[in-house]
Amino acid sequence: MSDLILYTPSGVLATTPPLRRAAKRLGALGFKVSIDEAATARHQRFAGDDDTRLAALHRVAKAAPDVALATRGGYGLTRLLDQLNWKLMGRSVEKGTRWVGQSDLTALQLGLLAHTQQVSWAGPLACDDFGRTEDEGGVDDITRDCFLEAMDGSLEAVGFRTEAGFDGLGVRGTLWGGNLAVLCSLLGTPHFPRIKGGLLFLEDVNEHPYRVERMLLQLQQAGVLDAQKAVILGCFSGWKKSPLDRGYNFKSCVEALRARCKVPVLTGLPFGHVPTKVCLPVGAKSELLVEGRDVFVAWGHVGHGHDHPHHAHDDSHGDRHDHGHAPHDGHDDHDDDHDHHHHGH
Repeated sequence: MSDLILYTPSGVLATTPPLRRAAKRLGALGFKVSIDEAATARHQRFAGDDDTRLAALHRVAKAAPDVALATRGGYGLTRLLDQLNWKLMGRSVEKGTRWVGQSDLTALQLGLLAHTQQVSWAGPLACDDFGRTEDEGGVDDITRDCFLEAMDGSLEAVGFRTEAGFDGLGVRGTLWGGNLAVLCSLLGTPHFPRIKGGLLFLEDVNEHPYRVERMLLQLQQAGVLDAQKAVILGCFSGWKKSPLDRGYNFKSCVEALRARCKVPVLTGLPFGHVPTKVCLPVGAKSELLVEGRDVFVAWGHVGHGHDHPHHAHDDSHGDRHDHGHAPHDGHDDHDDDHDHHHHGH
């Protein structure tokens, strides 16, 4: 049975029932769940003051559980990056800990990669993904199954559908990325990984496409995007149309980026602030292959430390046996109609 610790490194938990539901459900999935002593701490909008949250991270790292799953994102990790004991964090990964999360956790994951070159997992958050009531949608099957496969080491790839025009593309590099706004906030700091020839994946929430475009162009103008082998866009959800858009939407944003970017920009990755999300190893040597409109991102046996996975999790096809799962096809084009989920950073 894998040990799993739930901890809160960023924003405060508004209520505790989602945490209790998540702990119960994760226990039912076979994990030995414990909740960090400061998981429900409160200080302004944070889960405890900076010292409390820093101590929680170091406490979890010293415990080195099989899985360290953040309860939620929000904001707060940026305050801690200069004080974190990165050697301690890196040692926990060497001992087998998988640090899992998304949103504000991008800061921790990219810092871990920059300072220690260790792999962490972009994936679910406990309260958001395992703490919803059934009326709120419960637990998404694909999110759950992908998480379980990633945590037991059997997940070696994910698949999804993208737009036409990339058939035959095949590139290799370090898989890295996460939340766009958080990633941009690390530019120019010691916590930003200097990845060349990588596969960069990005997502965001509550950001209008013009704001997304501005951040993407910042990365392009800073030389980050053109230094990669490919850019993979996930879900950009929760934004609202403006009367000033006059036809401008997420597709317009992508078109503007592609016109300026020297590397392929793919869309459709099922990852972001949405119920259905895959798990991705941040920092793993990976390969991206496109056949028709089917994209496969695989890491398998390459550069993955203690992992020797052998299964693929394919979200692009309709057969629901083995490891092939099909969410709705709404991730293909990322048009306005699909941007309706709102979970906050």
